[in-house]
Amino acid sequence: MQTLPYGSWPSPVEAALTAAHDGRPEWVGLVGDEVWWTEPRPTEGGRRTLVRRHTGGAEESVLPPPWNVRSRVVEYGGLPWAGQVRNGAPLVVFVNFADQRLYRWRPGTAPRPLTPLSAVGGGLRWAEPRFRQEHDEVWCVLEEFTGDRPTDVRRVLAAVPLDGSAAEDRAAVRELTDGRHRFVTGPRLSPDGRRAVWLAWDHPRMPWDGTELVMADVGGEGTLDRPRTVAGGPDESVCQAEWAPDGSLLYCSDRGGWWNLYRDGEPLCPRDEEFGGPLWKLGRRWFAPLDNGLIAVVHGRGAGALGTLDPETGEIVDADGPWTEFEPTLATRGGRVFAVGASPRSAYEVVELDTSPRAAPDGPGGIPAGAARVIGAAHDDPVDPTYYPEPQIRTFTGPDGRDIHAHIYPPHHPACVAPGGELPPYVVWAHGGPTGRAPLVLDLEIAYFTSRGIGVAEVDYGGSTGYGREYRNRLREQWGVVDVEDCAAVALALAEEGTADRARLAIRGGSAGGWTTAASLTGTDVYACGTIIYPVLDLATWGAEATHDFESRYLETLVGPYAEVPGRYAERSPVEHADRITVPFLLLQGLDDVICPPAQCERFLERVAAGGRVPHAYIAFEGEGHGFRRAETMVRALEAELSLYAQVLRLRPPGVPTLELTPGHGGGRAAAGTADTGGP
Repeated sequence: MQTLPYGSWPSPVEAALTAAHDGRPEWVGLVGDEVWWTEPRPTEGGRRTLVRRHTGGAEESVLPPPWNVRSRVVEYGGLPWAGQVRNGAPLVVFVNFADQRLYRWRPGTAPRPLTPLSAVGGGLRWAEPRFRQEHDEVWCVLEEFTGDRPTDVRRVLAAVPLDGSAAEDRAAVRELTDGRHRFVTGPRLSPDGRRAVWLAWDHPRMPWDGTELVMADVGGEGTLDRPRTVAGGPDESVCQAEWAPDGSLLYCSDRGGWWNLYRDGEPLCPRDEEFGGPLWKLGRRWFAPLDNGLIAVVHGRGAGALGTLDPETGEIVDADGPWTEFEPTLATRGGRVFAVGASPRSAYEVVELDTSPRAAPDGPGGIPAGAARVIGAAHDDPVDPTYYPEPQIRTFTGPDGRDIHAHIYPPHHPACVAPGGELPPYVVWAHGGPTGRAPLVLDLEIAYFTSRGIGVAEVDYGGSTGYGREYRNRLREQWGVVDVEDCAAVALALAEEGTADRARLAIRGGSAGGWTTAASLTGTDVYACGTIIYPVLDLATWGAEATHDFESRYLETLVGPYAEVPGRYAERSPVEHADRITVPFLLLQGLDDVICPPAQCERFLERVAAGGRVPHAYIAFEGEGHGFRRAETMVRALEAELSLYAQVLRLRPPGVPTLELTPGHGGGRAAAGTADTGGP
C-alpha cells in the first residue's frame, strides 16, 4: 500500500476510457421474438444506433453512421422507433436526428423517408410511433413548428402512411386530434381496438405538476372520437397509462402523494414509494402488463427496482440479481420482461426477467422460471473493479430540520492511502432537472475522481423525485434557495463530521445543476471553486424568450409568475450577481444548445470580467447541444474539470493537461477541444 496525498493517486480510469463508456441502452422493444434497443456511440460523433439481438443471442448494430436514432420532440425527445415482423422479416420505423424525419427500414435496404421536411421554425418532429396494421400506418406524436420562435409550435396525434405517400406531402399526414392541448403523449389502443388513451397537459404546468388522462373512441375510419378526461387534473400527475389484456385501464398517478398504480380508478398497491417518475421524455414506461395477469413495475424510494406486481393481492416480487436501478423502459412478451438495469458495480445492461411458472428453456441460454439474466449490452469491466467507488446512502439534516438524501462516494484506491491526518477534498454534484434524481449506479465519471483521491457527494436536494410529491414540491418557488441550501448543508456536514476538508470543497452540475452551482458560487462561501456546465444563469431572459417551449413556463412553479415577482427573478439570477464570485470556476457550454443557450454564458462572463479578476476558464464546444455526446468533448471537459480542482485545491494528479485559468473577460467562443482564454 502506497501513501500519497489525496488527489495524486495514479488511476487507470482515464478520461478517454470514461468517455468511451458514457451513456446507456435505451428504448427497449420487441420485433417479433427479438429484443431491440438504442445504444450510444460516443466515438461515432455521439450518435445513437439501433441494436438488434437475434434469437441466437448475437447483437448487431443495424444502422451504420451517420444514422442517428433520436427524436427531438420537446427537445428531450421520446421513443424514436417501432418494429414488427411482416412477411417473415423485420419492418422498422425510426426518427433520424439530423432531419427529424420518420423513416421506414428493412434489413438489406436503405431507409426510406415517410414524412416531409418543413422549412418553418424547427420543422416537423415525431415520437412514439406505433403500428396500425389494419390501416397500413403508424400513429405518432407530431410536433409541428408554425413560426421561428421556440414557442411557435403545436402538438397533435397523427397517422403517417407506411407507403411513403407523405414523404413529400404534408397533407397526406392524417391528424387524429385537434391541438386543444399544448402537449400530448402517444396513444395506447385497447385490446379490442375500440378505445385509445393518451396523456395531455398545458402551460404553465409541467407533466409532474398535473396531466390529464384522455380517452377517446376509435372510429371505423381510424379516427379518435369523443375525447374526454377520465383521470388527472391540474394538481394530479398521471405519468403513464396502459391497457391490461383483459381490457381494464391501468395508470400511474400521484393523487395520493406518491406515483402509485391504479386499475380503472382503484388503487392496486398503495405504498409510500414511487411506481412512476417525471416525464422528461415521451414514451417512458415504469410499468407494463403481462399476459399472465401480473404487472412488471419499476418502483422504490430514491431508487428503481424491477419487480412483478400481482394486482389481485398487491404483492410485489423483485427480480433476483445484482441490479439496484432500472430505467423506465420496459417491454414484455408472454411472461417475460425486458428492461435496462445497473448497479454500483455494473453499468446499464439489457436484462430479461422470466415470470412464467414453468418456463421452457430456449436452448443453451435458457433460464429457469422467475430468474433474470443479462441478454444485451452486457457490462464488461473496462478496468479492475477494485478502482470503482464504494458509495454510501446517507440522509442529512438541512435547514428547518428537513431530510436531505445523498449518495456519498469517498476516495477509494486499491493500492493508495493518504497520509495520516489529511482530510480529502470533496466535490458536490448537483443533478439536472431540477425535477430528477441521482441514480446509485456505476458512473466512471465519479470513479475518475474517487480513484484519484477526490470524494464525490451526489445530493438529491429538495425538489428531487423518488421521495414523493411533498419532497418534490419543496422546490416550488424556491429554486435557487432550497437546492443551494441543501447542497451546502451536505457539504458542511461532511466537513463537520471529519469526512471532508472544509477548505477543499467544490461543486459542479449541468443544466439545472449548473444553475445550482452558479447560484451557490454567487450566494455562499462554502466552496473553493466550481464547474458550471450548460447552465441556466439569467431567469428573466430564460423562460419564454431564450429556451424551448417545453420548459418556457417552468419558472412559474420554480420561481413564481414573473409579472408578480420580477424582483425574485433578479435576486436569484447568478448573472445579476456575477460580481460576488470570488473563487475560480470553469464554465462548459455547447454552442448548439437550444435549452440553455450560450448567450447566457457570454453575458455572465462579461459581468464577471467587469466585477474583478476571478480566475476562470470558458470552453465552448461546436456541434454539442444540451448534454455532451461526443467522446472528444467529454475528454476535454473532464480533464479541464480535474485541472481546475488540482490548481485550486492543491492537488497533483499525474498526467492531466493544465487548464489555463484567465482572470478577466472570458466571453468568447471556442471550437471543440480548445479553451477560450479571453482578453486581459
